[in-house]
Amino acid sequence: MLKIKPSWKNWQLLTEKGRHIWAYKPGSTTIDAHLHNVGQLTAEEISQFAEDFQFDKNENPNSGDQVFRHAAINAKYQAFAGQIPKAHNPEAQLATDALVKGINYYSFLQSPEGHWPGDYGGPLFLLPGLLIASYISNTPFPEPHREMMKLYLFNHQNKDAGWGMHIEGQSTMFGTVMQYVSLRILGVDKDHGQLQKARAWIKANGGATGIPSWGKFYLAILNCYDWQGFNSLFPEMWLFPKWLPVHPWRYWCHSRMVYLPMAYCYAMRIKAPEDALILSLREELYSQDFASIDWPKHRNTVCEKDCYTILSPVLKWMNFFTNGYEKIKCSWLRKKATDYIVKYLNAEDAQTDYVNIGPVSKAINSICSWHVYGKGSEQFSKHVARWYDYLWVAEDGMKMSGYNGSQLWDTAFATRAMLESEVGRLFPETLAKSYAFIDYAQIKAEHPTHAEFFRHPMVGSWPFSTPENGWPVADCTAEGLSATLALHQSGLIVPKIDDQRIQQAVDVILSYQNADGGWATYELSRAPKWLEKLNPSEVFADIMIDYSWTECTAACVVALLDMQAANPDYRNEQLQKAITAGLHFILKQQKPDGSWYGGWAVCFTYATWFGVEALAKAKGKGYIDDTAIAASLNKASAFLMAKQKADGGWGETFESCSKLVYTEALASQVVNTAWALLALMAADYGDKQVIDAGVNLLLDRQTALGDWPQENISGVFNYNCMITYANYRNSFPIWALSRYCKQS
Repeated sequence: MLKIKPSWKNWQLLTEKGRHIWAYKPGSTTIDAHLHNVGQLTAEEISQFAEDFQFDKNENPNSGDQVFRHAAINAKYQAFAGQIPKAHNPEAQLATDALVKGINYYSFLQSPEGHWPGDYGGPLFLLPGLLIASYISNTPFPEPHREMMKLYLFNHQNKDAGWGMHIEGQSTMFGTVMQYVSLRILGVDKDHGQLQKARAWIKANGGATGIPSWGKFYLAILNCYDWQGFNSLFPEMWLFPKWLPVHPWRYWCHSRMVYLPMAYCYAMRIKAPEDALILSLREELYSQDFASIDWPKHRNTVCEKDCYTILSPVLKWMNFFTNGYEKIKCSWLRKKATDYIVKYLNAEDAQTDYVNIGPVSKAINSICSWHVYGKGSEQFSKHVARWYDYLWVAEDGMKMSGYNGSQLWDTAFATRAMLESEVGRLFPETLAKSYAFIDYAQIKAEHPTHAEFFRHPMVGSWPFSTPENGWPVADCTAEGLSATLALHQSGLIVPKIDDQRIQQAVDVILSYQNADGGWATYELSRAPKWLEKLNPSEVFADIMIDYSWTECTAACVVALLDMQAANPDYRNEQLQKAITAGLHFILKQQKPDGSWYGGWAVCFTYATWFGVEALAKAKGKGYIDDTAIAASLNKASAFLMAKQKADGGWGETFESCSKLVYTEALASQVVNTAWALLALMAADYGDKQVIDAGVNLLLDRQTALGDWPQENISGVFNYNCMITYANYRNSFPIWALSRYCKQS
């Protein structure tokens, strides 16, 4: 068994219907009971934390999710006791043995209700927002959580004493100031050695006046930046006629649901009361006296280390007018706008059971709820209870996740991976639990206010995480549908998801298709691309509308192809048109070198696998010219072959995402290798030695128990921020080995 450090044993993951929170010495196995019963730490326990959660980010900034995995494996792990199938040759037998071992190990990480929990951290600007919400509302986290948060933040400090926007990133003003402020909120003295060095980094790079706009917002809330130095968020924009292309309902939903509560905070000029910490931070963060700063002058000041996008001239002109409006604003119109925003925020809280769409919204919505209703209100109490859904414990400490988990997403991938070959049938209990969660997670009812507040219809869809989160996603629905159909075809389960619910899923997928033939994420693209000129963030790209993506499109095409195979009579003509348009979109997105750019993982290997998967599945079925498909598959295979490393594997770094150019990692990565292998095998690539070399790398990297190592970060959003998918290191090598065994 795996060695568990003493204080790791005191942290327990509690799960209920997909929801999970980390509890310290829980007196109960139920989440609600634990939230009201968290004790204090002894000096000995704090010292043990510091010893047990030592973490060297210079070796690898990505945690191996060891706290969860070690506990899960030690509690119930058993070696596979069944009969391992006999392969036709020694190479295939080695792969089969490894596949069985890999599925067996992964099955012990499955939660009782069927999903796979896992680390979904990585961005470093998430936890600070939650800590600011905690501070301004005087709602501190329990002491065990605070100590673990300190450890996490210190563990991810870079050698130059700064912090990046994410755990693998170079130091930025945004990352450094926000982590510095967080540590001060958590009680770390300003004279602490690591904070002294961080403070020197901040001042050497111009001080906090150069923090990007999201950082300016958080500092203004904390009363450590003046609202005069923040460009107007023009709350009255929410009262615009809906037909205007600049109305916020047309924004990508994550941007919409971040700038909505931001607009309320800005309108009310919310700020923490002055206290000793606030007064001290004003001195610590700036290179000049706080009272003497010309705040309006710094509205667009951004440290050069933070600039990923540049504010457009269009946005600067708009800011000129809206900033001017603030001097003469109409009070009754401002009140009407804020009343509407509060109504919208209340709807989002109700629609998501206070989970909210994501971590940034979670923190700012909490601040708004506290401001509107008060600390003792039912609304704010419900927000606080959901803070814990976003926290995750690993060997690097306690972090805030990029969502309330990736439960449905990981479950669908794991299911499809296992069912790729007959070997998966050796694990019927695992698949039955997986099916139970997929069944539970499908959204079965519409919110009464979904149309009023611009939500895409969602009955029959699947979310990324849990149905409580309640935001349907196109490719999550596609993966949920494909996994469901694969389970039904396996004959291993008694179907609970009936034809009507399957058809509802198909209907939702069809409703998501954009005019360009592709699929976006949460909604249809609602505005022209020129709206991106109004992107007010300096650290993200393409956040204003929901764009069609290769991965989303390929997942939807594959799901519709699966549906046509399972039920060729349902909306056959519409499905054929949708699939054809989707395939044409995928072909158009392919780059001259044969690759596809990945918007949601690292990066070209990821999207190339998706693109190949859809095209290969459609080949020979008459949707588009097979000659075009063959040419595309050949180009994709040639691209992947050109990137194979000497050890047989593939490896990309996150810079592929931000620089839009394939950026090779120093070492092969098991996840990139699995994606490349899946693509080559789907394309029916003829050189078996190439495939064997990649498979051998997966076999060599597999641990004795059946796990694979956590290597480079593998997820991304908005081009410039990376995020962890701890379960990718299992599901995709399993999938690649499963396909290899099927084809051997």
